[in-house]
Amino acid sequence: MIRATRYVLHEIHMLGISEIKLGSVAKVDGEPYVVIWTQHVQMGRGGAILRTKIRNLISGAVLERTLKGADKWESADLERSRASFLYVEGDEVYFMEAETYEQFSLSAGNVGSAVNYLVEGTEVDVLKFEGNPVSIQLPTKIKIKVTEAPPGIKGDTAQGGSKQITLQTGHKISAPLFIKEGEEIVVNTETDSYVERA
Repeated sequence: MIRATRYVLHEIHMLGISEIKLGSVAKVDGEPYVVIWTQHVQMGRGGAILRTKIRNLISGAVLERTLKGADKWESADLERSRASFLYVEGDEVYFMEAETYEQFSLSAGNVGSAVNYLVEGTEVDVLKFEGNPVSIQLPTKIKIKVTEAPPGIKGDTAQGGSKQITLQTGHKISAPLFIKEGEEIVVNTETDSYVERA
């Protein structure tokens, strides 16, 4: 049986060094990579380079790449869909598609630090490359419960009035001294930091 290939004619968008930012997804050597770190370096005579660390959305491998002035990467064509987090088993993180109710899993490496904020039912954006789920994106702000919070000590300003608390996922972050165990807080998932009480 011959499978008909559906060609979608679209202009390939190229990303120059001024467009490549944290979270940008590009095709490098034919595979999708997400940019996880960047550093712009101004060279003499007005030239600039961009140092990057990129994570392969399929294998989870991290590479360091440096781009010079005219270097460009092809923007990776990713589809997005919605899913909710189910559970973690070993090195696999399980989700359910919102529209089809199909379950799928991603390796912990591909989910990355997002796993620190996943509680049952958390809604995420699924990124698909050539129809296959390769990664997820969390909302920037997420509500989560505090399971451990040592009592704040009055006059303890040596640490700028903050303390380490534990979230219901077991992840620890810094929060103000007044946060108590059992409270729900809003956390910025990009900066891994406390925002406010929920």
